[in-house]
Order: sequence, then structure tokens, then C-alpha cells
Amino acid sequence: MQISKRFVTVCVMCAAVLDGAGVRSAWAQETYWPTHGWRYSSPEAQGMDSQVLAGAFDYIRDHHTPIHSLTIVRNGYVVLDAYFWPFMDGQFHDVASVTKSVTSTLVGIAIGKHKLELRQPLTSVFNQRRIANLDEQKKRMAIEHLLTMTSGLDCHASIGEITLSQMRKSADWTQFMLDLPMRDEPGSHFEYCSGGMHILSSAITKATGLSAFDFARHELFNPLGISNVAWPADGHGVSYGWGDLHLEPRDMAKLGYLWLNKGRWEDRQLVPEKLMEAAIQGRSLPMSSDTKYGYGFWIYPNRQPPLFEALGRGGQRISVSPEKNVVVVFTGGEFEPGDIGAFIGRAIKSDQPMPENPSAAARLVAAVKDAATPPRPVSPLSQPLRTVSGRRYTLTANPIDLKSFVLTFSGTEVAHLQLELGHRSDPLRPIGLDGVPRVSAGGNFGLPVAVSGVWRSDGTFLVEYNEIGNINMYQFRLKFSGDDVDVELSERSQVIPNARFHGTSVN
Repeated sequence: MQISKRFVTVCVMCAAVLDGAGVRSAWAQETYWPTHGWRYSSPEAQGMDSQVLAGAFDYIRDHHTPIHSLTIVRNGYVVLDAYFWPFMDGQFHDVASVTKSVTSTLVGIAIGKHKLELRQPLTSVFNQRRIANLDEQKKRMAIEHLLTMTSGLDCHASIGEITLSQMRKSADWTQFMLDLPMRDEPGSHFEYCSGGMHILSSAITKATGLSAFDFARHELFNPLGISNVAWPADGHGVSYGWGDLHLEPRDMAKLGYLWLNKGRWEDRQLVPEKLMEAAIQGRSLPMSSDTKYGYGFWIYPNRQPPLFEALGRGGQRISVSPEKNVVVVFTGGEFEPGDIGAFIGRAIKSDQPMPENPSAAARLVAAVKDAATPPRPVSPLSQPLRTVSGRRYTLTANPIDLKSFVLTFSGTEVAHLQLELGHRSDPLRPIGLDGVPRVSAGGNFGLPVAVSGVWRSDGTFLVEYNEIGNINMYQFRLKFSGDDVDVELSERSQVIPNARFHGTSVN
């Protein structure tokens, strides 16, 4: 496992004992923009406590928290940049519904370029489409209503975002959403609606002639120095407005830093300042009394300190506290970032530099290094059921369209798994049988997959198939009996429902 040069730089800075003049100069360094790379600082030089931050790693270890990365920026300097194996520095990560905040940012940029208007009716944007159920309420639905999740469309977040699922099965996703009947007066009722954000992505394309992804490359990602990006599109070339954007954690922090600086980057006002300020004000009221929703952002005005967030399933977060000049980025595979955020809040001790703490810095350095290190192997709990090795099991219908699988056992530490998913075959993947997942390439968006397995004494084989940077962790419980197998499938973030299905081998 290689430790990044950036991490080594942070280690050296954290471990260094700075005299008073050194601390003052670190605090008073000139303003810079991290377009071509972040600058790094010890936590203490930015008023944060390394000892408390190290305690967060103890919590993560003791609770087996499936966090993937943690990046903290204060006063424009990275004070912590940690990666939790098997996720690694340099990989991008599915940011899930953090994408919605990026889509809203792009809408703001388009408004600043006079391509769209905040209160522009959707019928004006899509004036060449024939829109069904076009009543007076729908004619009043505007860009702003989609940004605040108050479109009034008959869109439902319940039952696993059923409207989003229906949209994705339709031939034209934008048309499907525009054709929905109205349920409420626009602006009157909050309803979390991912499909509404896809309409906004389509509106960007209609107004600019570019997909949201291409528009972002020109007007957002390139100015911020972001290049390692993936963003899928629907069958009509419209970038997913609600999710599946993939970014590196430090680039996620750049977005947070842009938002912290009211839409300004270097000498350019990328997002109009007044619009950025309006975006992080509570515009609509979700069910929670502590939470408000702005233009694609979640707002927490009653927290101490107050903050706003771009938020995605599984623990993806870009949290921004203007009062404390802090940006925090989390990625993970289904965990509660607030548990770790409590440590970060306690670590902010001062708005001035603090004396360096070499022992605490060394502890934090060790914790970051340990987080990036694979676990130690253990002896397999039981021997494999050799009669299943090499046999292909054909499966009945299931939520992930898994057609068949083959397990091959040739040793005690590593086995191999071949999945047939839909119309494609997954690469042959090693399975760690010794408590250490084996990482292999070729997953969705080119990201690696980590797979582990363990036999139970009753002939049941448990497989954990971890699409690390793509969030999803699938668990297969395979119960073999003769030529048959019964499968129990679950997914940790519950993006799909738990399922049971059957398989048969004709070998």
C-alpha cells in the first residue's frame, strides 16, 4: 500500500514543532486558491486539536464505521486528508445526491450568463415540447420551484423514490417528468424529487446547447482545476441531474470552498454572489424542524455552528460552516457522518493558531496511516464445500439482474467468483477467504471492487461484494443443497430491497 506524497507532507507538518513565529506565519499566509493543488497545515496552526481528531479514528475503528474518506479544510488549508482501505487516495467516488447541489450550482452559473432565469416558467424553457396535463398550476411552475423541491409535481420520494424508478424506465426521462400531473400549487409544499433535478439538467442543456457535464467542464470544473470526473447521461444525452456524479474527495472540497467563498474563485465570480447567498438560505421546509432546504442545499441554521450541506446517500457529504471557515468532505459506504462530525466540532478550539502538540500529531499521523492499511489475514473459519467449485448456477429473477455465478475454490486463502449480470459478464474476481477482501479492477466507472467470503458450518457461503467508490455493498448468503442454491441478497445502503431467489446447476 503506497501512502501519498501529500499525506507524507501533512505528516511532516503535523509532527514538526513550530515556534511561536512559525505558527503566526502559518496563520497569516497570503490568500491563495487551490486550483492547482491544496496547501497543507497542521490542525493546531488552524486552531484545531489533533488529539480530538485522532479520537475520531478510534471511534471509526471501534464501531467498524464504513467510511471511505475524510477531508477537512480550514482557512483554506487541508488539515486532514484520510483514506480508509480499501478506498484509496487518487480514486474518484460516487457522490450520490451531492450531485443535486452541483446541478443547482450550474443553474446558478447559467443564470449569471443570462441563459436561464430563476423565475422562468418551465413551459418557456421547454416551449418546443408538448407537455401533458398542462393546467394553470403547471404553467406557474418555474426553475426556482425545482431548485427548492417545491415543484408541485406528483412526484414521490417514498418506496425507494418510486417516481425516480418510473422515470428511469421511461423512453424520455425529461418528458416523463414534465408530463406528471400537478399535486400542489408550485412553491407550497416540499417533496424530495430527484426527477425534478433531472429536469434542471435538461434545462441547462436546452439553454446552453451543452450537457450539464460539458457545461460544468467549461464553467465549473476547469476553473477549479477538477479533471478526474465521471457523470453519466440518459439516452438523450442529459446528464443525471440528481446523482451518480463521481469526484475525488479533494475536488469535492474545492466545490465546498467555492460555496464558502460565495461563488467566487480566483478573480472570477463563477456563481452570482447574491444568488449563491440566496441558495444557502432556507427556502422550503422539509419535515424536520431543524432542517431547511435552499437551492439544492440542506440548511441547518440552528446547529452550532450553523452550516449547510450537499448531501448524498451512503454518507456522502460536503459540509460548509462559514462561521468557522471550515469545509468537511465525507465519502462512505452507508454510515452517519454526524457521528464523526461531532469530533470535528469539538476539535475546533480556537479562531487563532494554537501551540503545536507533537505527541497528538504523531498519534494522528499513525491513525491516518493505519486507516489506509489492509487488515491482517486470519485463518478461515471452515473449509469450503468442494462440490460447488466450478459449477455454474443459473438464477431466477432478482433485483440486480444476476443471471448466473460460478465459484471456484483452489486454496484456503483465495477463491474466485464469476458473475453474469444482465447482458455482461463481470471480470473474474478473487475472493479473500482469510478476512482480507481482495481488490480487483473493472467495476462500474472503472473503479475497483473488493470481495470477501466465509463458509459457515452448515454449508452456507457468505459473500461481500463491495463496489467501494460506487457506494454499494452487496451481501450474498448462498445456501447450497445438492444441485440447488438458495440466495439471500441485501445491500447495505438499501438502494435495492432485500430479496430471496433460487438457482440451479446443471453440471
